[in-house]
Amino acid sequence: MAAGLTIDSGNTAWMLMSTALVMMMMLPGLALFYGGLVRAKNLLSVMSQVLGIAAVAILVWIGWGYSLAFAGGWAMVGGLSKLGLATVDGDSPWALPTAGQAIPELVFVAFQMTFAAITAALIIGALAERVRFSAIILFTAMWLTIVYAPLAHMVWAPGGFLYAFGAIDFAGGTVVHVNSGIAGLVGVLFAGPRIGHLKEAMPPHSLALTMVGVGLLWVGWFGFNAGSALEANGTAAVAMLNTFAAPAAGVLAWMAAERIVSGKPSMLGGASGAVAGLVGVTPAAGISGPLGAMLIGAAASFACYAFVGSMKNRLRVDDSLDVFGIHGIGGIVGSIGTAIVALPAMGGHAAADYSLGWQFLRQLAAVGTAIAWSAAGSALCFGVVKLALPLRHHRDAEREGLDISDHGERAYNF
Repeated sequence: MAAGLTIDSGNTAWMLMSTALVMMMMLPGLALFYGGLVRAKNLLSVMSQVLGIAAVAILVWIGWGYSLAFAGGWAMVGGLSKLGLATVDGDSPWALPTAGQAIPELVFVAFQMTFAAITAALIIGALAERVRFSAIILFTAMWLTIVYAPLAHMVWAPGGFLYAFGAIDFAGGTVVHVNSGIAGLVGVLFAGPRIGHLKEAMPPHSLALTMVGVGLLWVGWFGFNAGSALEANGTAAVAMLNTFAAPAAGVLAWMAAERIVSGKPSMLGGASGAVAGLVGVTPAAGISGPLGAMLIGAAASFACYAFVGSMKNRLRVDDSLDVFGIHGIGGIVGSIGTAIVALPAMGGHAAADYSLGWQFLRQLAAVGTAIAWSAAGSALCFGVVKLALPLRHHRDAEREGLDISDHGERAYNF
């Protein structure tokens, strides 16, 4: 035990619960959310990809990902001193913001592991219904190593470049959402569009599954945001309330936009707005006030709706399940908007000497760094995968559906 640190059982219990909540976001939350949005012939495929990505992420994180992210090191990447968690045991403490208090480092490892896993799993939504299972498994192992772990180090590790620079990312606006959104967009450029894109109707096969999925995502997001306080304290309470407020505003903003544009607010629009609001508030969850959270949730929802409803098809981008359109755009809006909603005049919790201008520049720099790092690293990973394995199935196999082509199973046998 490090001198002067005491393991706090209450905070440890809170972080154990938060870790389980984030895992629930992915399995079953994200799997159901994505599964409902694809066509029935690809339901098991996308669920299997989420499951497989989770398994790979867990093993990579234990093996070397955690060390690269949080084991000292340099400004851009951590070191190798904690490979295989060889130096971490149940008595190893992880210091908390409150002086003298700690949680077991293994709990921190597990909490951050769920972040790595769901970030990688988000990417597959951009490529759903056309990429091979084996290719995405190889990509995940490479991407977590080259892209995710270094960016997590830059943003969250005390020695990281963006951490030292003063950029605010409470729970993953850049590390999780901008990162996965850009990676998904790069993947679309490598994989190309689905057969029939913009020519054939490709409606979601079960919005009921999607609704169940978004509900689990929202509940799990309390662990994601409030858990990022690392303590059961007032900051966690702020983050929890904001995780109610922002998606609520996002739901109504998206449905209002649909009502104005098309005449009918849809359930899918409401679900998309909830996710957009959650994405938008993630970087600001612990520093915004509730009114700021509502503002950022609505702003992210409107921005995502504008891209998904109009720009995506104009650009002919086949982002199947709108990973860039919601996580990328929402993450950018939320990360930059964090500078505004942190203002004490907005009800935010920044210090009295807070400088909006300087913080705005820091947030812009963080977003720019995340975009550049993710784009370059993701392109490298997809390029290597495409050289090593076929990224897509043949046309006939894709038309038959990836459930049969990849897994030899059907979701529905009636």
